[in-house]
Amino acid sequence: MQYMLLIFDDEQVMHNAIQEAGFEAYMAPWMGYSEALQKAGVMVSGEPLSDGHTASTVSVRGGKREVQDGPFIDSKEQLGGFYIIDVPNLDEALAWAEKCPAAPTGYVEVRPIADFSGA
Repeated sequence: MQYMLLIFDDEQVMHNAIQEAGFEAYMAPWMGYSEALQKAGVMVSGEPLSDGHTASTVSVRGGKREVQDGPFIDSKEQLGGFYIIDVPNLDEALAWAEKCPAAPTGYVEVRPIADFSGA
């Protein structure tokens, strides 16, 4: 079953960590995590996202498009990236989420990917 790991963290904490440790040192745990997912054969895809201030949120009200700059949710923690993994069950997805470098400072939302093939 496929699950999406949605990674939320405080962008300012991330930027501070990059300034203190350097970009390569900051990225080392992420590269290790991605490599572990790949070696385990569970990684389907994954990508980092640009900072939340680059987001545009679109809605349609009264037939007119409305665009809001920035993320939809006003929060310190922003969606910073995602992984899609293919594992047998939720328990294994949760175990991988626990290993994510963002888990100690932010949070990782685990959501099953809906399968409408039998609908």
